Amino acid sequence: MLTEQQFASDNYSGICPEAWNAMAEANTGHAPAYGADAWTERAAEAFRNLFETDCEVFFAFNGTAANSMALASLCQSYHSVICAESAHVETDECGAPEFFSGGSKLLTAPTTDGLLTPEAVRAVAGRRSDIHFPKPRAVTITQSTETGRVYSVAQLQALSETCRSLGLRLHMDGARFANACASLQRSPAELTWKSGVDVLCFGGTKNGMAVGEAILFFDRAMAEDFDYRCKQAGQLASKMRYLSAPWVGMLESGAWLRNAEHANACARRLAAAVADVPGVSAMFPVEANAVFLSAAPDVLDALARRGWRFYTFIGGGARFMFAWDTAPERVDALARDIRACAVPVAA
Repeated sequence: MLTEQQFASDNYSGICPEAWNAMAEANTGHAPAYGADAWTERAAEAFRNLFETDCEVFFAFNGTAANSMALASLCQSYHSVICAESAHVETDECGAPEFFSGGSKLLTAPTTDGLLTPEAVRAVAGRRSDIHFPKPRAVTITQSTETGRVYSVAQLQALSETCRSLGLRLHMDGARFANACASLQRSPAELTWKSGVDVLCFGGTKNGMAVGEAILFFDRAMAEDFDYRCKQAGQLASKMRYLSAPWVGMLESGAWLRNAEHANACARRLAAAVADVPGVSAMFPVEANAVFLSAAPDVLDALARRGWRFYTFIGGGARFMFAWDTAPERVDALARDIRACAVPVAA
């Protein structure tokens, strides 16, 4: 068991009080199964209120299933989905999008920071148009991205306009959507359907819940038979209230945004604390709850020997992720150790 906070992943964190208390409140008496309960309806209405639109809402256990089912609902097996080469659906979902769609192929576009551009989408969509190549049908973007960048409203609108011109649907992997809202100080509606996003997978796990993602279709027609897809994929919880009740606690209390604001602030705290450390530099702008630091291998090895856990799977630098419960003093301890490990190497 880890006795001190680590920042290798925001999945390390526990459950926030608002989610925990709502689940405990739901854990009384009996309730109808398979989503026919009052908690699930309340959660769906909370999403509609938050997003200011009559969207269709579904609940899944995790992000891989949510993304894969959402993309599969937009595509036939002979279609393709355009994504950044660093996208989670490409690098970390074990072929699940292709599996759930029965064969839809992911087409990747190179990016320097995980942000997909209209030009990149057009380049990939225009590679081939013959019948021997899977026909582009959708674009998926991650908000915030795997490098901690965020798409602005203007960037989202430009992407959605490109998608419409090419006849493509726009899906958003929002595993850290709350962090993007907090970073940009824009409403969920502005960052989704008002900017042309068709489907959002809103992440709850990284935002303070135990499990659970919400899939929002802003055009209800796109959600036709999606409940059957959830059942077939093993994502229709029999005791659905335990997936939906935490969302009630998160959304009605505003914890979803407070949690993200705190996580983002801790990321900025670390970035500021190490900005002047010799030989250590930020790999990407710190815009959400992620900090990527480039440093010599000796520095990273020394940091690991001091007990710090981190990943180096993007660009070789150290990734640090911050969560709703991050203790500022623990961030400061990490910053001190980074400085202590780096200064001898620089000298």
